[in-house]
Amino acid sequence: MAPTLRTVVRRLPLQLVVLAGQDALDRPVRWVAVSELEDPTPFLEGGELVLTTGMRLDAANAAPYVGRLVGKGVTGLGFGVGLGHETIPDELVEAAARAGLPLIEVPRDTPFVAIGKAVSDLIAAEQYDELSRAFAAQGRLTRAALRPEGPRAVVERLARELAGWAVLLDDAGVPRHAAGKGAADVAHALAPELERLRRLAKRGAPASLALSTPREHVIVQPLGVGRARGFLAVGLDRPFTPVAHTVVNAAGSLLTLAAEHGGQHLAAERRVRSAVLRLLLEGRVRAGRETLERLGERLADGPLVAVVSGAPAEEREAVLEAAGEEFAAVEDDRVVLFVPEARLDGVLARLGGHGPVGVGSPVGLDDLRTGLDQADRALVAARRGAVPVMRFADLAGQGLLSLLDPAAAAAFSTALLDPLRKYGARADLLASLRAYLACNGHWDAAAQRLGVHRHTLRYRMRRVAELLGRDLDDPAARAELWIALAVAD
Repeated sequence: MAPTLRTVVRRLPLQLVVLAGQDALDRPVRWVAVSELEDPTPFLEGGELVLTTGMRLDAANAAPYVGRLVGKGVTGLGFGVGLGHETIPDELVEAAARAGLPLIEVPRDTPFVAIGKAVSDLIAAEQYDELSRAFAAQGRLTRAALRPEGPRAVVERLARELAGWAVLLDDAGVPRHAAGKGAADVAHALAPELERLRRLAKRGAPASLALSTPREHVIVQPLGVGRARGFLAVGLDRPFTPVAHTVVNAAGSLLTLAAEHGGQHLAAERRVRSAVLRLLLEGRVRAGRETLERLGERLADGPLVAVVSGAPAEEREAVLEAAGEEFAAVEDDRVVLFVPEARLDGVLARLGGHGPVGVGSPVGLDDLRTGLDQADRALVAARRGAVPVMRFADLAGQGLLSLLDPAAAAAFSTALLDPLRKYGARADLLASLRAYLACNGHWDAAAQRLGVHRHTLRYRMRRVAELLGRDLDDPAARAELWIALAVAD
């Protein structure tokens, strides 16, 4: 931050006197410009302390001169007396007072170069102080990053350092840690901007963004190398200073390191859990438990319920977090959990909203494969029925057909019964077969149901057996035909 004009004026060796604009002395002085031009504004940027001896100033052009300086945004005007003018013209003092432009009398014994050196020294001192504060803040952020709660501590420290708010979001834009007033309300508002940053990151163009309103200034940085593993959003009620930008960048670097390290650690843990899952399904429970213990985790004692989540890839991390202390592993296109029955309802509640879920029946540790098969079947039914949770116990209660894939069952039924349909309408072979099977092969009962003589039914059944190439006395053949008829119905 540049020194203020008040600070410059108070430098005793300069002996400067303020004649107008005393209320505007807290403006920053970004540089000193010496000019005797009647219009020096083409050579100014704004924020300068302009020094002149007034060689081209008189009563007529004093007000226009001041107006041009004010329009350019200069910080103040220093007028050197004792050369072109013994005193500052009254017209210039009055014009500066009306415009609110600080007007400073510079005595003849004070060289303009001395003022320039003083401002330069003050700017250098301010820059050194900014760097010192930035380094001190970086140190505090680094110490926060080394704490057990790492990312959360960095976010909280950052909010305190800047006296604003800070939010750490995951790659899906979900807030993970937030600190500072108003931090919890920003995630939804930033969703469109986060999506834009994701698109830029996919094209290999890492970028951050800055948003400004009269009341708030926001910076959002993607975290990660190669792809966004999350986002850091920081907001202030004032513009960001260079120090603030430095502190935000330092926090972003620390969080990126944590995200990358955490990503590698999580990937390794996922591979271990997948290996443990294979051990458990092979019946090698002891080996699986010992492997988990090396991760500092344990498999609960049985019986356990297999839970399978069909969450999309981008939500599987959330499913793993929702699993809490329960065993969970990513396998193929699903997440597999083994949960004690007493804690099942709590886990299912946390999994809500992350895709369909299949739930098996409680099984012992030596029979986890059966439990997983049940959960997989329930997941298929949940997807097919567009329901959030399907339990195998409920599925089994709906009959054997509910366990079959609809397309495969329909194809099986069509292929098996097609010869009877092609035979024609001379005899209703399908209806006769259905009645015969429903009456467990009892001729009289089936014939009575159809309203035909039992010899007619016997003839029809011989024809069915010939067309299908099946022995109707074989229980297996009867079962297949009954399933085919049920599917056709």
